Amino acid sequence: MGQIRIGTSGWSYPTGHGTWNGVFYPPRGKSGFKAADELAYYASRFDTVEVNSTFYRTPAPAVTRRWAAQTPPGFEFSIKLFQKFTHPGMVGRDAPLARTPAGERRPLPEPTPADLDEFRAALDPLAEAGKLGVLLIQFPAGFQSEPRSRDYLARQLEWFRDYPLAVELRHRSWSDEQHETDTLLGAAGAALVQIDEPKFRFSIRQDREPNVRSHYYVRLHGRNAAQWWTHDSPDDRYNYLYSGEELGRIAETIKRVGRSVDKTYLYLNNHYSAKAVVNATVLKQMLDVPIEGEYPEELVEMYPELRGVVRTAPHRTLVR
Repeated sequence: MGQIRIGTSGWSYPTGHGTWNGVFYPPRGKSGFKAADELAYYASRFDTVEVNSTFYRTPAPAVTRRWAAQTPPGFEFSIKLFQKFTHPGMVGRDAPLARTPAGERRPLPEPTPADLDEFRAALDPLAEAGKLGVLLIQFPAGFQSEPRSRDYLARQLEWFRDYPLAVELRHRSWSDEQHETDTLLGAAGAALVQIDEPKFRFSIRQDREPNVRSHYYVRLHGRNAAQWWTHDSPDDRYNYLYSGEELGRIAETIKRVGRSVDKTYLYLNNHYSAKAVVNATVLKQMLDVPIEGEYPEELVEMYPELRGVVRTAPHRTLVR
């Protein structure tokens, strides 16, 4: 069995109905717990995190250097590529793309050499600290397999060839041409991201088999089909708690695949009200991955699935 790392997609959800404050993290205010304490708190319980904030803006090297300093040796950050490389017309917007009508051709992104240098500079402090996991390249649902798209993807794989890569392709055309997709990604040693989310007519179809042996990359977005496209807040899409039965099937897949890959990264993106934390922790138990640290009693009261799985303490005693 290769190495398995399990974490969540992001660690900071400070506002809204789905906040982690007072749920996973101690409440702000009198407790003395601050936003700056979140990463260290998270990293004492998980050994990896997927960073989604880098999709919206490229962080300064000083920021990623601070992330490395706030986490213990061996911790790994998987970083999502800045949207200018993957989502044309989205730069500066914080809302996800609307559903792409069938057959619509979107323009390809146009990043500059300066954009490339800036993003590489942001990755350097993590790479130098030995804390860079995988660079996640996520394309929108309307990014279809056609000659111009394949050529553009090949260029991206070349631009970032110095890093472990995972590519999230979501349109069914990529699985309809599975051999061509596997050949393109395999030549660069890039893992095809395995996506768990509601499936629609044009969603990619996946058999969960690894396409490279170096690493296997899984993203669990939840299965909230009712609110996937229609919701009051984008966070509502991720308001989903996987059942024990659903997690059990996922764990069996990871066990099977883990025998043929060196390293597995599994990230939970169903972040609403720390549901990702809960499901990630239960998956750790199912996969015999050590569960570190103490968890708030309040979290276990909200999610009884954790009872007997984690050690607990009141929020006030978790503040350091």
